[in-house]
Amino acid sequence: MKEESIVKNYELLDDNIIDNTIRPETIDEYIGQSDVKENIRVFVKAAKMRNEALDHVLLYGPPGLGKTTLAFIIAHELGTNIKTASGPSIEKSGDLAAILSSLEPGDVLFIDEIHRMPRYIEEILYPAMEDFSLDIIVGSEGNSRNIKIDLPPFTLVGATTRAGDLSSPLRDRFGIINKLQFYSVEELTDIVKRTARVLDIPIEDDAAFELAKRSRGTPRIANRLFKRVRDFAMVEGNGTITLDITNEALERLKVDKMGLDNTDRDLLLAIINRFNGGPVGVEALSSSIGEEVTTIEDVYEPFLLQMGLLKRTARGRVVTEKAYEVLGIPRKTD
Repeated sequence: MKEESIVKNYELLDDNIIDNTIRPETIDEYIGQSDVKENIRVFVKAAKMRNEALDHVLLYGPPGLGKTTLAFIIAHELGTNIKTASGPSIEKSGDLAAILSSLEPGDVLFIDEIHRMPRYIEEILYPAMEDFSLDIIVGSEGNSRNIKIDLPPFTLVGATTRAGDLSSPLRDRFGIINKLQFYSVEELTDIVKRTARVLDIPIEDDAAFELAKRSRGTPRIANRLFKRVRDFAMVEGNGTITLDITNEALERLKVDKMGLDNTDRDLLLAIINRFNGGPVGVEALSSSIGEEVTTIEDVYEPFLLQMGLLKRTARGRVVTEKAYEVLGIPRKTD
């Protein structure tokens, strides 16, 4: 009977439903990024008072910090619809024209990974952002003509993990530029507790804190680990996420007390064992551990740099004294 009630609580909670359910809808529900959040609150309110479209917004920072969530919140706070796209998926001018021509006045267009948009598409986007007009060439060579389409005022929200890869002309057309920072353990604890509350899954305070501590300062990781610890609580406990269940689950998932996983350790150990602690170029490191350069730069390095385990120098990556201590490896001396 007890097992049936636990299953009943979890039967509808597949990962996609969870992700949609736990995403905050309003700026008041959004936890963390206080400065960014409060500034956006002011800008949105001012735009509504003027009855104008909000200036275009660029959000950048490591993956999983809430850029997509903020885009949806901006649309919600403006009281408008949101259309979504990703940079790599916009391959032809017609793709962009179809998206832009479907917008209503005041709508939000969210483009994720905007740094991966082709440059010739960027150039078409400039007048759309600046003058709310679209100039495209249609027809084959020798029989082509230019078409100008007037667009309603809209807000482009661009998200990127690599702001440095954006061209200057595109970056300069964003009136609001915000960098998202890693979250504190306290903020992540609040996020874990909110997720548990929304999903009606009991969790002990010390378990929520432990989960937050190992989440690499990233809400997406906190929620991902929460879902996996929930599975252990369901199968090997009574459905309540306790500290003991949390510690056991994270140990089996190979996530240590600092939040380092196997790839983090492989990366640091490769620099120590194969490159004598560094410096080493990111391409050589990529070949050594079998990870893409962009994955190393966007996913793993930001946290390792933040924790003081890795340094970037002009000659390459170097592990720090702290990394040797954390890994329990004595440093070789000449």
